[in-house]
Amino acid sequence: MIKYLGQRLIYIIIALFLIITATFFLMRLAPGNPFASERAVPPAIQESLNEKYGLDNPWYIQYKDYLVNSATGDFGTSMKYKYRDTNDMIAEGFPISMTLGLEAMFIAIGFGVLIGTIAALFHNKWPDYLMSIMAVIGISVPSFVMAAVLQYYLALQAGWFPIAGWNGFIYSILPAIALASTPMAFIAKLTRSSMLEETNSEYVKMAKAKGISRWAVVFKHALRNALLPVVTYLAPLTAGIITGSFVIEEIFAIPGMGKHFVTSISNRDYTVIMGTTVFYSVILLVAVLIVDILYSFIDPRISLKGGKSNGR
Repeated sequence: MIKYLGQRLIYIIIALFLIITATFFLMRLAPGNPFASERAVPPAIQESLNEKYGLDNPWYIQYKDYLVNSATGDFGTSMKYKYRDTNDMIAEGFPISMTLGLEAMFIAIGFGVLIGTIAALFHNKWPDYLMSIMAVIGISVPSFVMAAVLQYYLALQAGWFPIAGWNGFIYSILPAIALASTPMAFIAKLTRSSMLEETNSEYVKMAKAKGISRWAVVFKHALRNALLPVVTYLAPLTAGIITGSFVIEEIFAIPGMGKHFVTSISNRDYTVIMGTTVFYSVILLVAVLIVDILYSFIDPRISLKGGKSNGR
């Protein structure tokens, strides 16, 4: 396990290096600079700003500074928002985005597994058809369309929830549901197909032959193995939740990291772009590592050795 974690840590460092490098050169290839669009700013002041942020240095000096700043976790001051430190902006926005993301993941995993299990237990019956239709709708409808539908019917028409903003738990319900709708549908389909496969396996038939109750067989035996594909999906689920929150936070006017990320791109705010990109990358890479470790705990037949999962 220790050897595996050491190797994965090296892979994470290499991946972060490549991400930082790609982000740096993509920003530099884009035309213009953060201060080119400033109105009524004399060229002398723009030159002063470029000197302050090191934009007048050769590209290799700027690249070296980005690597050092990223390694130390210091991303400097925002180029667009005066006196706003990038680290402070991340510290303010991340708890909000994390709250929304965890709530969305709880909805997606909890209801997705429940829907998929019900569909499998009532295979080729009306609950199965109903759950399958719900899953297809969830996969087909993008999260931003679901957000608009929820805002119109549940917030504007019914008045059950606030349309937008962030001021308490009730404000997080609609954006969390919109963010969770697509991954919940995927998890439901994964759980259904995996449960159908497990319920037809030999060990489940043996458990039924021993007189074990149906629900004990489902929850103590079949469901545990059926969750393995769902656990595998947790890494892309985390990526989908994080990237999807960019749009959802804009639609619901949520002051999370997604809003800072989108605004920084439109403003060409290099320091904020780099800071949020590196931060999100670390979260995703760590999430993939955690999923791999969880996989070995759920299935005892899998062991982590030398950076690979080996069957026993």
